[in-house]
Amino acid sequence: MNGKILSAFITNLGKYTEGELVGKWVDFPITNGELQEVLQEIGIDGIRYEEIFFTDYESDIDGLSACLGEYESIRLLNCLATKIEESDCDTDELAALIEYGEYTGSIEELITLLDNTDCYLVYRDIQNDFDLGYHLIEEMGWLQDWKASGNPLANYIDYEAYGRDVRLEQGGVLTENGYYVVLVDTPVEYTKEDLQEIYSSCGIAA
Repeated sequence: MNGKILSAFITNLGKYTEGELVGKWVDFPITNGELQEVLQEIGIDGIRYEEIFFTDYESDIDGLSACLGEYESIRLLNCLATKIEESDCDTDELAALIEYGEYTGSIEELITLLDNTDCYLVYRDIQNDFDLGYHLIEEMGWLQDWKASGNPLANYIDYEAYGRDVRLEQGGVLTENGYYVVLVDTPVEYTKEDLQEIYSSCGIAA
């Protein structure tokens, strides 16, 4: 995926409670060595200061930052960013999946979503029923054939009505980032044991 995957401002919680904001922006995914350097820079010594939290997030994927909280696990954030980096989806497609609202209540759900992107279909640049109807008819080649043959039906197509009928039949959803359709009713959901195996491959020690 091109663009900024996920950045977070990691903050020393102990210093914060003392009235001092000490932190640093971190780009995920991050290696364990890079993380240890950052923690040292912001004063996390494992003795007086042990805890961190996140005061802000940035991402080129619309809606992703809003799904994340102050006290997320570094390990899970790294795993999430790794999954995004490995995904075949672009930023608009991922934003559409997040906007739809399923599997976005936690990092674990987001990771599940990213591992099941083949269960969804996103038509980019479709904002309404007219766009959907026109795209589908163009895709099927009907309009081109009718125009080439001089068929007058080409002038009387109600694209909006056709698009609405298809959307209702498919159970699709129009989002700001495109048209979203679930291809599989029940995407694979991971058990805690499954997730632990996934996390172990994402570069940050427990």
